[in-house]
Amino acid sequence: MSPSMSTHERFQARAIKIAQLAWGKTHPNPMVGALVVESGQIVAEGWHPGAGLDHAEVHALHNLGRRPLLGATLYVTLEPCCTHGRTGACTQAIVESGIRKVVVGATDPNPLHSGAGIELLRSAGVEVIEGVLAEACTDLNLIFNHWIVKKGPLIAAKIATSLDSKFTIPNSDSKWITGESARTDVMRWRRYFPAIAVSSNTLLSDNSRLTSRYNADVWCGRRFVFDRKLHTATQAGSLQIFTDSFADQTTVVCDESASTTSQALLEDFGATIWRLPLVDGHLDLSAFRQRCYSEEICGVYMEPGPTLSNALIQQCKVDYLFHYIAQKYLCDDHEEDRINLGFLKGTNNLEVCNELRHMQYTRFGDDLLVRGHL
Repeated sequence: MSPSMSTHERFQARAIKIAQLAWGKTHPNPMVGALVVESGQIVAEGWHPGAGLDHAEVHALHNLGRRPLLGATLYVTLEPCCTHGRTGACTQAIVESGIRKVVVGATDPNPLHSGAGIELLRSAGVEVIEGVLAEACTDLNLIFNHWIVKKGPLIAAKIATSLDSKFTIPNSDSKWITGESARTDVMRWRRYFPAIAVSSNTLLSDNSRLTSRYNADVWCGRRFVFDRKLHTATQAGSLQIFTDSFADQTTVVCDESASTTSQALLEDFGATIWRLPLVDGHLDLSAFRQRCYSEEICGVYMEPGPTLSNALIQQCKVDYLFHYIAQKYLCDDHEEDRINLGFLKGTNNLEVCNELRHMQYTRFGDDLLVRGHL
């Protein structure tokens, strides 16, 4: 730990690590970690493993196996809930446990409940210290926060480019522009999101599995392919997402006029078809977002190629961006796979360019990940 990190921050950082034991497993609920500290020592830890199961605070108190000692402190990454849902209210469990000091990271993002749990604890005589590592605790739950506040799925895009904004090395045998550590991080984020999406061009070029292969585990969420005219149908038998053991997790998104014969071919492989209207000649991503919301798909991790990346970002169809930057200059004359992240469509005015907010930076060897809200 950093020598400048306070005791509260040190324990809250541990609670964040504990929360991540449920990485990608709690949707539509948040990841939350909690721990009980007595006399400067962690005596119990807990986390929220999934919807309908114990919340982190209750898990930690159960793991303690006894009443906390006088002076014990509970650390929790998210404000304790004060309402009864599929589980009881955490505030009630805390008060009944005898805990008299709680350190909170992030407040509840729901405007109907934000601050209510903290105030209830205080009214019961519990000392509450709030906002400890709040930014890091909030960052744990990008999808949950967006789902609660925006009432829709978090649509994220992942891109990887050179320093001069190139996607690929022309005529190269390698399809990777970043190193192995950065690619492992991509697998980690694939596991975080309940769904992943690519264009048909990317699928046909790479024959991607669209699974997460992280920590020796293979996991598959919902897989989306944007294929306006169902061109993948004729090659479905050679594409892994239609022939592997997760084929029933594959959904192909097409326009309303796509061939019904092609649809039947894909459905024979176990795929689902979503037909969406067109807007300006492109699949209506607002309709896609609404369909995801109706099926409670709270986040989609898109891995678009250059053309789709530019369209998504310039037309403000992405909520969050993961940009991996390889420390390489490719310096070739091919412009067709260069991405132009800065400007909105139809303008060259710096005052209205796209900007990332709440940015995070992570190094992976010689590669850099810049991520943030758009």
